Parts: sequence; C-alpha cells; structure tokens
Amino acid sequence: MKKVLSIAGSDSSGGAGIQADIKTMIAHGSYGMTVITVLTAQNTTGVYGIAAVESTFVENQIDCIFSDIFPDAVKIGMVYSAEIIRSIANKLKHYQAKNIVLDPVMVATSGGRLLSDDSIEALKTELMPLADLITPNIPEAECLCGFGISAKADMVRAAKKIATSYAGSILIKGGHLFESADDFLLIQDKKGHEEVWFPGVKIDNPNTHGTGCTLSSAIACNLAIGYKMELAVKKAKDYVSGALAANLDLGKGNGPLDHGFQLTSGCK
Repeated sequence: MKKVLSIAGSDSSGGAGIQADIKTMIAHGSYGMTVITVLTAQNTTGVYGIAAVESTFVENQIDCIFSDIFPDAVKIGMVYSAEIIRSIANKLKHYQAKNIVLDPVMVATSGGRLLSDDSIEALKTELMPLADLITPNIPEAECLCGFGISAKADMVRAAKKIATSYAGSILIKGGHLFESADDFLLIQDKKGHEEVWFPGVKIDNPNTHGTGCTLSSAIACNLAIGYKMELAVKKAKDYVSGALAANLDLGKGNGPLDHGFQLTSGCK
C-alpha cells in the first residue's frame, strides 16, 4: 500500500482540505496521513472561523510521520502563514520528501486573498522549488505570473512565465475561464518541456466544494503509485469528474463531491 501525506487545513464540514484528501486517498487504495496547518469552522455556506496551528507543532507532526511511516508522495494545500511555510519547507528538505504536489491555495472562491503578500513570496521561494507539480487555478496563476488570464493562450503564456523561475511541472486549471474549462499542463523534467491540454468536461452540478483539494490529492496518489506526470493528472481528472457526476447533494450551499462514488456504485 502506498503512503500519501497531506499537509493542509482542516474543513469541519468534510468537503475540502484534510478531510477531502483522506477520502481521496482511501478511494485510490492509499494510506493517508495528515499534517494540519490550520483549523477552520466552515460548512457549505462559508468559512466562519480560522485558527492557525503553531509552526513548531506543524514541525512536530512532520517529524512524527517521516520518522515512522515515510510517505511515497506529499500533497500540500492551505499553508496559511510565511512562518508555517518555512517550517514545512525546512522539514521536507531535511527528509528529502519525494513526489510533492503543491496546490497553492491563495485565493478564496469569493475572490479574497487567503495569504498575505509575505506569505505568497515565501510560498514562491520556499515551497515551489521543492514541488514536482503545482496546480494553480486561474486567480492563483495570475498571482504567480503577474498578469491577467482570460483565454487559453494566456494560460500557456502564464505557465511559461512561471516556468522561468520554477523547475517543476505546472497544471493551470481552466475552470474560471468563460470560453472553456480546459486544463493546461506544462511538464518540465530532465527530458525538457512538454505541453498537454486536458479538455474540460462540463458537468451540471453546482456542488463543487473541494475539487481543487481532491484533484491535487488524487495526483499525489497516482505519482506515489508510479504513474508518469501526464497519466497521473489524467487519471486524477477522471476521478474528479466521476465524483462530480455522482451528483451528491448535501448542505444549503456549495456542497461536497462524492469521493466514494467508486466504492458505493456497486451497492446502488
């Protein structure tokens, strides 16, 4: 069984963050482990409270995991502060962690910033250099590249701009685009560069809470298994599409995905 670590925030409603990651890992036959960076009080209608975990305790969690059950892959989600970012980066470098997928959670669905300017800079300089893949959505990619993205050509230009200061692969998610929902993957490795487009499948389901967390966790699971980057992303996108198409409808707002749709489909 492959072991996958999620370093992220806790979602009390279970739709995103650590909880979504664990569900995704179980669905992929992996053993999930967690390092919690921040606690949130939230449900499908919004976030009503945030409590950050002390950076020393984040380090303690990482030490306990790597010294006992060394992960085959690491997914990083909400990191909250520059201090926590530096703690995570130092520990991952110390333990020489592998197959790192960074979901740069910087912008809320409402459009508000979730990271301060110094935290974004720390994410760029401390965590991004360690990642094998980053998975920004359009607003997050705009923060990283410094210009607006309104079309597929802009996604390509943004990925190439980010690539000038980052050696890993880049998956820009196109769900915020008007013209399409296609995703763009720029693979960077020792062999060079490769550009891959993944056509976006429009699924009529307003309950999309936690799709970014779920996708990045699924990619980490696939990398842990040993899939190459393009196939790891493709299989992860197929999983997310299936979880959306299951049409789970919970809560009064933007509800969660059905992470266990593959496990329960035989019982329906």
